[in-house]
Amino acid sequence: MKCFRVVCLVVALTLGSFAVSAAQLHAQENAELMDLVVGLLDDDDKDMRAVALEQVRTELKGEAATRQLLALVPKLKPTAQAALINALGDRGDVSARHALVEIITDNSRDVAVKAAAVQAIGALGSEADLPMLVGLLSSSTPELKAAARVSLVQLRGRETLRAMSAAMASAKPSVRITLIEILVERRSVEAIPNFLAAAIGSDAAVRGAAMKALGQIGTPEQLPGMVAGVLKAEHGKEREAAEKAIMFVCQRIEKVDDRAVPLLAAIERVSPTDQLSLLSTLGRVGGAESLAVIESKISSANSKEHDLGVRAICNWPDAGIANRLLALIKSETRPELGSMLLSALIRVAPLPDDRTPAARLELLQTAMKLCQKDSERNLVLKRAPAIRSVETLRYVLTFFDQPTLAVQAHEAVVELAHHRNLREPNKAEFAAALDQVLAASKDDIVRDRAHRYKNGQTWDRKTVSD
Repeated sequence: MKCFRVVCLVVALTLGSFAVSAAQLHAQENAELMDLVVGLLDDDDKDMRAVALEQVRTELKGEAATRQLLALVPKLKPTAQAALINALGDRGDVSARHALVEIITDNSRDVAVKAAAVQAIGALGSEADLPMLVGLLSSSTPELKAAARVSLVQLRGRETLRAMSAAMASAKPSVRITLIEILVERRSVEAIPNFLAAAIGSDAAVRGAAMKALGQIGTPEQLPGMVAGVLKAEHGKEREAAEKAIMFVCQRIEKVDDRAVPLLAAIERVSPTDQLSLLSTLGRVGGAESLAVIESKISSANSKEHDLGVRAICNWPDAGIANRLLALIKSETRPELGSMLLSALIRVAPLPDDRTPAARLELLQTAMKLCQKDSERNLVLKRAPAIRSVETLRYVLTFFDQPTLAVQAHEAVVELAHHRNLREPNKAEFAAALDQVLAASKDDIVRDRAHRYKNGQTWDRKTVSD
């Protein structure tokens, strides 16, 4: 019955619209549509409301209709008010802007209604609304803060991006971070100078957001400023993230051997001490010129330079460095550095490139033979599923009978089984392997995955954290 009502209403509205249009009676058309829409906007049936709202978006024309709809807003239930305001935003009639601003500034309004008005301003407003929206990013009401963010992503106006970038420079840290994210989403190159300034500022979280932004939209021209950002970053996670931002910029240089060139030029501008500190960054970018600099430090008689050179080569972005890592593992006398080199080999061995899966697996097996601790062996098993082959499955299965490695081996099997295009052509082998996991694993998630894959079902990683 409900579907029949919806169909009938759509037909009636369409025929009514056609008949009146044919008679070129625009005012009468809107009046008839308005009567129908008004009666349905507060309807308890959501499908009927949806039909009415679609008419608001696409059929009711002109500023007069907009004024009528705005006058209708306070007469509706809050849910219907919010829905109508959303439709008015989609409608694109900027004459609604003033009324929406009044709703936003009216503290007596329902939060959902105000949030809808805030979001609609993004479609109807201009740079003049920027201060209000930026102010709402500090709101203690999550709905208003979220709506302001959405609105700022959409807000039009020739000077909007420039004004938003200027606001970013003086806002409090939490708002600065949000504005940086919005400006990146809008691919605002106008904001890059302010990103560079923020990357060497006093607030670590803002620095991190700025460097991440530069990594996303920066170009090699910004590398000198980004190098300053790396040097400003605190050692640990902040420094690692800053180095990766530079890596992302360099990776956008098409020729692999050219990627380190602008970075090396930027590094030459800083002090010798800082140049040593930036070896780690150079290692992440890779390339022949980077390797030459790093090798000169590895071979240095100065223990600090040797240490930094080894640490830098451990950041190498691809498996092309594997043979050099193997050689260094055998020659390194310091256990700490030897362990780092082995971890780097385990990391790069399975990386996809022009090697065959068999060659990648062979290198990972070589790394396993060099392991002296179970933590290292478990790291090999954790990396193994990156090589999607039935040979990898067979290799992982050989560790099921080793108590200190079995748990990671179980996880590796289900991770391999996650890929249907690998699992289905080798259904019998995977079924047998998953049966072993079901019989031995005590992990509920691993068992659930094994059960679902064995039955040809999917498994959503998001459900684990939700």
